Amino acid sequence: MRGRIVLPASKSISARALIINALSRNPSLPDNLSDSDDTQAMLKGLASPKPSPKGEGLKSLPLGGDLEEAGGSFIDIGAAGTAMRFLTAYLSVTPGQHIITGTQRMQHRPIGILVDALRQLGATITYEGEEGFPPLRIVGHDNLEGGSLTVPGNVSSQYISALLMIAPTLKNGLHLTLEGNVASRPYLDMTISMMREFGAKVEWQGNNAIDVQPGSYLQRPYHIESDWSAASYWYEMVALTRDANAEVELVGLHRDSIQGDSKVWQMFRELGVVTEYFVEPDGTEVIRIRKGGGITCHFSCDFTHQPDLAQTFAVTCSMLGVPFHLYGLQSLRIKETDRIDALVNELGKIVRLEEKDSELLWEGFYEIEDLDMLPYETFTFDTYEDHRMAMSLAPVCLRTGGEIQINNPEVVSKSYPSFWEDLKKVGFKVETTPSDSPLKGEKTKQEVSPLRGDLEGSWCCGLHEVCEKESLRAAMEDVEYYEDEELDRFRGRTSYSEEEVEEFREVLYTMRTDEVPGWVHSLELRRVNLPDELKDEVLLIVGEQGQ
Repeated sequence: MRGRIVLPASKSISARALIINALSRNPSLPDNLSDSDDTQAMLKGLASPKPSPKGEGLKSLPLGGDLEEAGGSFIDIGAAGTAMRFLTAYLSVTPGQHIITGTQRMQHRPIGILVDALRQLGATITYEGEEGFPPLRIVGHDNLEGGSLTVPGNVSSQYISALLMIAPTLKNGLHLTLEGNVASRPYLDMTISMMREFGAKVEWQGNNAIDVQPGSYLQRPYHIESDWSAASYWYEMVALTRDANAEVELVGLHRDSIQGDSKVWQMFRELGVVTEYFVEPDGTEVIRIRKGGGITCHFSCDFTHQPDLAQTFAVTCSMLGVPFHLYGLQSLRIKETDRIDALVNELGKIVRLEEKDSELLWEGFYEIEDLDMLPYETFTFDTYEDHRMAMSLAPVCLRTGGEIQINNPEVVSKSYPSFWEDLKKVGFKVETTPSDSPLKGEKTKQEVSPLRGDLEGSWCCGLHEVCEKESLRAAMEDVEYYEDEELDRFRGRTSYSEEEVEEFREVLYTMRTDEVPGWVHSLELRRVNLPDELKDEVLLIVGEQGQ
């Protein structure tokens, strides 16, 4: 696996930059905006589109008056949760009357905490449907009082960021107290950092309070960095590929990023992926990721501050055979879907997950009775209108050894529209076909298969030159799993001392030649790499078995 990928711009930074830029009344847009659905929804909302003609798009809304005659706007943000939250606050301080709505799923995502907070600051907001959920009717004012406010700290950080970004426009600014544990603090730090870059005076006061002084934002140019959340799927691919020399360059990521998900490079060290930073002569920042170091025997992590990475690590650990305990997943319940349930349903087709409150645990048990059949299984995964489900599950094909099907693959456009095309650049076979059972328009399946060398090496001997021989693959299909645990302490290693190589050689020459394919197969399944010094000898033995 080799490639150079230009990642999409961060949609989290794009969303904040657009709101702050609009509040500064800058006629120019920030540079390098994300091309994601969320960003397009935000742009649409900020453009204050003309109201829909009477009866169009508003039929399902129990309107209390005629929006068009009031000179207001109707904004449909689709499935963009960030746009819903940020625009709700923005429209509250923007003169005019507006209705903001979204998909059916969006109309079941709670927004009551934010609405209650804005009302306390003086905003005029009413529910056009079920209490506590979109759609909302907002009458905007540019003279809200502001003042002191207390909200729960363990709710979505987007509620808090939405309040913070409008705070400089309030007459008395905002003193915000966060009760209890603060969830996703890196996202709050991102918001505060960007506000300061645009001239706002904002400070943490202790660990649970933020003070924003009244004032105005500066008009200034702003460049959006690439998305570390998108980078996580490439870390996953490098971790899962059987290609020991895999190397991927990712363009545009900042080493000292304000994104909380930039910690992904540290987190993946436990799963055998290392990161190198360099700056090209023209100033472009690039990271290079490759295999290196060992793989932990058990992965435990608190995702309170990086919730968008949870799916990536659940899938990676499951496919590497690394038992895990993921916790701090409270906010996953109110994302594009209930991501905990979605993981239990989809990843549960392969492994036996245990759900406990806001935690996910896997003790290493599979749903497939015969693990030797895993390379020959074809899996179909649903995505639940969730881009991160699609992207985190796609690399599963690197371990199953065959194609998988991803339903509704177009959901990746929410954050990474070029994801499937980028997979093709490093050798994946990706095909889109119509579904047999369309739902809500055209439903598509993404058939994803790994690059040929990786597929052939995954479940044979891992030596690509020989594994390309169909005769050898056929010979390997019927080998018996060879249970040998004395070499398991080398799991995840890529280099060995002379003494350690001799230990492998001693085991190799204590078995019959017809047992060697099964032994190599079992090493692969247990993530024990065969020493390079022995590959020629094994090639000779396994090659003879395949003839």
